[in-house]
Amino acid sequence: MAHKSEDLFDCILMADDRFHGEGYREGFDEGTRQGMIDGRKHGASHGAKLSMEVSFYYGFGITWKCLLQNNTDVKSRKRLKALESLLGLIQKFPHEEPHYENLQEDMEKVRAKFRQVCSLLNVPTDFSDYVKTGGSGGISF
Repeated sequence: MAHKSEDLFDCILMADDRFHGEGYREGFDEGTRQGMIDGRKHGASHGAKLSMEVSFYYGFGITWKCLLQNNTDVKSRKRLKALESLLGLIQKFPHEEPHYENLQEDMEKVRAKFRQVCSLLNVPTDFSDYVKTGGSGGISF
């Protein structure tokens, strides 16, 4: 009988440790699940912003290339060469690889080339100057 009462007291005394361990595991599992959800949302948002920026640079380059392609002066050829370099960087950009290690470095190269092209074209270099959010939540240029 003494052995049975010791097990009862051990069970009562160990309940705090057991509940603490269970609570920790449940909290850890819930935190992991919520972290995955939050991380996925953040990644999708950041990826969309980056995609919008790269798409803008590409459209900008194509448009200016079309406008300058029939000009034969030296200045226009230099501008076209810089535009083709910008478009080449964008086309080599890994659009389908989410774990690309050099994403930041390559994005900085694209931004630097965009600034150079803007300087040659004598247009503003700030991406946000071109993209404004309208009152309806849409994007207008």
